[in-house]
Amino acid sequence: MPGRYHDSWVNRTGPGDARPTAIQIVKDENRVGTLSDKVVVITGTSGGIGVETVRAMHLTGATVFATARKADVLHSVVEEILKSDPDNKAPIHEIIIDQTSFASVRKGAQEILEKSNGKVNILINNAGVMATPEGKTEDGWETQFGVCHLSHFLLFQLLKPALLASSTKDFNSRVVNVSSFGHRGGPVRTHDYNFTKDAYDPWLAYGQAKTANIWMANEISRLYGSKGLWAYSLHPGGINSGLGKHLDPALFEALNTPTIMAYYKSPAQGAATSVWAAVAHEYEGKPSKWLSNCEEVGPAEVEGLAFGTVDDGYAPHAFDEAGEKKLWADSCKAVGVENDS
Repeated sequence: MPGRYHDSWVNRTGPGDARPTAIQIVKDENRVGTLSDKVVVITGTSGGIGVETVRAMHLTGATVFATARKADVLHSVVEEILKSDPDNKAPIHEIIIDQTSFASVRKGAQEILEKSNGKVNILINNAGVMATPEGKTEDGWETQFGVCHLSHFLLFQLLKPALLASSTKDFNSRVVNVSSFGHRGGPVRTHDYNFTKDAYDPWLAYGQAKTANIWMANEISRLYGSKGLWAYSLHPGGINSGLGKHLDPALFEALNTPTIMAYYKSPAQGAATSVWAAVAHEYEGKPSKWLSNCEEVGPAEVEGLAFGTVDDGYAPHAFDEAGEKKLWADSCKAVGVENDS
């Protein structure tokens, strides 16, 4: 069934059009100042939709923990948000996490738990990279798989006891994984996460990382939904941001068409689906499949990544229970936590 914002999506005209912003979602869901007893953790908050996600969740009155790699950039972001809403006294804590380092994730998680007194209600896994040159994280994992999936998987595992303990009957805890329709670029390569058997391809690697975000969310809901912890995965939309810094300029030129330009969103609009998944009343205590533009979206009508498409649907490989279980077990081993599934 189409969501309340469906018509604005159909009639899109480009960034700043009638499609909702993250702030509008908070207002429409009657969440302004109503989550003062909640704790929210958001990764990747130094730019793009991460900034707007922090801004919107701050409006709810929740205590927000914003993470990023560079302390000076993060401080500037937080300072600007606080100054833009001086009457809102809800705290925003700056947490340094380098998603290429498990040690940094562990240190950041410990700081979050100490400052929050062991309470976390919402985790929004927003940080990511896209189509990077071949490389490895500090811990030896292919960059996109390590940053987009494994670092967030570890952060979730470290915050999981707090998420479970903080869940209430009236407000179940939530994990929001910012994936992408780029997951259609390829499934999770459970036989070869690091491209040691096959030649590295940046889009296959991106597809794997973004599919892993979906599989992780699926497995969280399967394992912990009965305990009051649910997870959601989504496509935020097309947004001009630093995420595209590794892309060929010729690709941007090829995509400069009226249809694609109308498809693009502003960062504030791009953060809307993340915030909707985090605060929407209709998802209280229940899972969803695949979200885009603040509604559930079905299977893709086009096959593969298909540059230039405006079809936000999911690929067949996005839901694979056996694959999800294997990825979960392998990820536990990779980050050094016990598999309690």
